[in-house]
Amino acid sequence: PFLFLLREKHADHYKLIVESIRRVAPFFNDFQLRPNPLNPDRIQLEWIEGQSDAYFNANSLSDGTLRFICLATLLLQPNLPSTILIDEPELGLHPFAIQMLASLLQQASSRTQVIVSTQSVTLVNQFTPDEVIVVNRGEGQSVFGRLNQDEIATWMDDYSLGELWEKNVLGGRPE
Repeated sequence: PFLFLLREKHADHYKLIVESIRRVAPFFNDFQLRPNPLNPDRIQLEWIEGQSDAYFNANSLSDGTLRFICLATLLLQPNLPSTILIDEPELGLHPFAIQMLASLLQQASSRTQVIVSTQSVTLVNQFTPDEVIVVNRGEGQSVFGRLNQDEIATWMDDYSLGELWEKNVLGGRPE
């Protein structure tokens, strides 16, 4: 129903969502959003593949594709909430989709506060040190800290941010 609302009332935002999904799932053409004839208050998520006339429903999509559709819809909507919290949005996503997701997160962060927790090296690699906060456990509680760019500057000549995280240079590792 939310996609239906966007298509009817915010066509530009709806188009951005569809275009973003197409980049990640090139087989996707568009949603077929129509009220259920037996219950006009309900709209089933259906989509059209390529130039086909056949309709598919959400059961035909992978978990990763469904996740990306939800995340694109959240991040590209016209009226973002004041804060967005997302836990491990990369789950089930192809590495290219993770890169697209990072772009959507960065775009949304210019309009609202976005907080994302991740364990994905690929996702971390899409950000700069000043955009990353590392969480460590200390004295029975979570301790949040920004990266010291001076301390990691020489490392950044040879390694990506994600590689530094894997090498435990950044912290955030269970102990």
